[in-house]
Amino acid sequence: MRKTLQLLTALALALPMTSFVPATTTSTPAQAASPQSQEIGTEESLSVRVGGKSLSSVIDRPGSGYVKIHFTDLRILPGDVLTVSNPDGTEKYTYNRDLKTSLTATPDSTGFWAMSITGSRAVVSVGNPLSRVRIDKITRGYTEAEMDSRPSVQSICGTNDYKDAVCYQSSNPTEFGKTASVAKLLRNGSSLCTAWRVGPNNRLLTNNHCFTSTAGIEVWFNYQCPTCGGTTSAPTTKVLAAQVLKTNAALDYTLFTVNNFAAISSFGFLELDARVPAVGEEMYVIGHPAGKLKKLSLRDNNNGGGYCIVRAVRVNGSSSQSDISYMCDTEGGSSGSPVLSRRTHKVIGLHHFGGCPNQGVRIDLVAAQIGSLL
Repeated sequence: MRKTLQLLTALALALPMTSFVPATTTSTPAQAASPQSQEIGTEESLSVRVGGKSLSSVIDRPGSGYVKIHFTDLRILPGDVLTVSNPDGTEKYTYNRDLKTSLTATPDSTGFWAMSITGSRAVVSVGNPLSRVRIDKITRGYTEAEMDSRPSVQSICGTNDYKDAVCYQSSNPTEFGKTASVAKLLRNGSSLCTAWRVGPNNRLLTNNHCFTSTAGIEVWFNYQCPTCGGTTSAPTTKVLAAQVLKTNAALDYTLFTVNNFAAISSFGFLELDARVPAVGEEMYVIGHPAGKLKKLSLRDNNNGGGYCIVRAVRVNGSSSQSDISYMCDTEGGSSGSPVLSRRTHKVIGLHHFGGCPNQGVRIDLVAAQIGSLL
């Protein structure tokens, strides 16, 4: 009897352990799950006047990925405009004396924040010498060296398998086709999440821990490489978040609208797959990890280099049994990314936690609360 037990024990130890959790089982991650928003910039005080003899000024922060400017002491004459642009004018925002008419200004008690400029240099100008404005502070992106020194919720599960979205344009055209509707969120000029269009109307989803108030929230569409392995973005379309329609901490979602919806309507939208996915179902994540150009996390070296799969469902998240888990690679800033099924190419989860396994809120639970608002 003892020899039989010893033989059975040896056989059990020799068998490979499955990483699947039965679909009806409540699971807790092996590591502590962490929200995956990310700080990517910092605020600086300065005092630069534009107007009079100095009709323009350049704010230059070498190595920064963006510059966002705050203006105070505003005196813009009738018929004149304040212009904020990149050096070649391919990205440009204009403001007149009535800020309420602008769809790209974020007013506050002392002036307003202009829309950010992608790149390290922003050019500020007025046309009338009698107009006056003062730049009293900016936010700017961290340099690459600064980003490397920052703490980040990195959930690269083994080797890093995510790639620029465009790298899959030929090999996985259906998955690539779903990437256009995913956007980068710049929060208050210094931190990052991901968001995406849900349904054909002016509706977007991200995490509750990313924001619950739209003030200072920029939404960047098409912030992605036009070539695989590139380092610069295609022309980016930026809009401001307008209104929170519904938000919930227990399911960690925020449903919101944007200003100037017409500017982003061509980027398409994703649909919800309101069901509990199957364990083992192939899936993928689209987002902006660490503020990078858009990435598609499709492959998983933990699955022999095959496609990412749903590892468990009804996992404990912000509330009991609210999540699914997977080993698709993510980083800080991936919060709010859509998790899609390769079976239906619809959204089955709203990514929010890192920890390997990484986790997304079950979209069937979110859909039950927001379906009537879409």
